[in-house]
Amino acid sequence: MTDRPLTLMAVHAHPDDEATGTGGVLARYAAEGIRTVLVTCTDGGCGDGPGGVKPGDPGHDPAAVTRMRREELEASRDVLKISDLETLDYADSGMMGWPSNDAPNSFWQTPVEEGAARLAELMRHYRPDVVVTYDENGFYGHPDHIQAHRITMAALEMTDLTPKVYWTTVPRSMMRRFGEVMSEFGEDMPEPDPEEAAAPVEIGLPDDEITTWVDTTAFSGQKYDALAAHASQGENIFFLKMGKERFGELMGVETFVRVKDSTGAAVPENDLFAGLR
Repeated sequence: MTDRPLTLMAVHAHPDDEATGTGGVLARYAAEGIRTVLVTCTDGGCGDGPGGVKPGDPGHDPAAVTRMRREELEASRDVLKISDLETLDYADSGMMGWPSNDAPNSFWQTPVEEGAARLAELMRHYRPDVVVTYDENGFYGHPDHIQAHRITMAALEMTDLTPKVYWTTVPRSMMRRFGEVMSEFGEDMPEPDPEEAAAPVEIGLPDDEITTWVDTTAFSGQKYDALAAHASQGENIFFLKMGKERFGELMGVETFVRVKDSTGAAVPENDLFAGLR
């Protein structure tokens, strides 16, 4: 036995991603006394500027956006009670096909080995028992999400650690429910652009392929508030439009696919730390 606390490490691409896909588990496990480590890979500089000004439009200042989004990330961290925040500060690559993909200092252009080496150093320091990131398509084809997946899996190979490893996902039944709720609010479900997506696939997985369903209902208010902390990106965060009560009804469970495990815990499971405590 060891006095070292159980540790969850979530590797995300941009400020606000931590709240969207893992805000519930970060808040829940922090409340249970587990150390929660968030690694944010990019500076978010391709996000909206003040007043919703878009990248490439007059008045969009990536440096100012970066400063603003770092403040928002810190606020989200406080809401979710995240123990440790690490930022790799690579330049945001923007959506697939944007000119910013080709910037020499963008995350997308960073050699995987370089990013993985930096992340492996953090893994050796924190020694996570559970690591969470995206699948090989970055969940929906965003280059920085894909790159976060790549450096995470490569970093694990560089260490002697054997954590449980999970990829975020959404059940197809929930995607249908999202579509119904968006229609209710007069929104259209976004369709991936086949010319922009690196590997266009249907988002999410059949329900029976999901290994891990974590009830985070009690923490949905914190998750909503963490999303709201990223106010500069509010135009792009549909979930804020539905209000906290409806949000809690829809977003009370976070789902994952377990891809590495040395505990032998049975699946489906309802706890990322099943077999570890």
